[in-house]
Amino acid sequence: MASPQTSALKIGEVASRSGLPVKTIRFYSDAGLIQPSCRNGAGYRLFDEAVVAELALIRSLKGMELSLEDVRHILGLRRSGLCNCSSLQTTIRGKAAEIEERITALQDLQGELLSLLTSWQDCGGRKEALR
Repeated sequence: MASPQTSALKIGEVASRSGLPVKTIRFYSDAGLIQPSCRNGAGYRLFDEAVVAELALIRSLKGMELSLEDVRHILGLRRSGLCNCSSLQTTIRGKAAEIEERITALQDLQGELLSLLTSWQDCGGRKEALR
């Protein structure tokens, strides 16, 4: 544990260095993704320098739309010193498959909408004036 007098960073400093809002950092801390190194006398969270790198990794993983549970798993492996390449590759492959399914579903929906438009029959009602 870092002592508050050494390289402990207040949450605002971590936010500034990571580019994430304080609220997000609190959320990640409360969710157990990151841990404060200690708390000061007033009970405020203090973090060591390593948390900035972890937040960058979390940001990247969340950018890939990984779940918090997947992020937690990857961080746990990383912190244990175990190589997590295969785990990360498996997670990314799974996410790629999910995206492929979503693309297929969206293409099907697009086809249905275009088909609806091509078979559209005017209702014969009075036209609304264009504004």
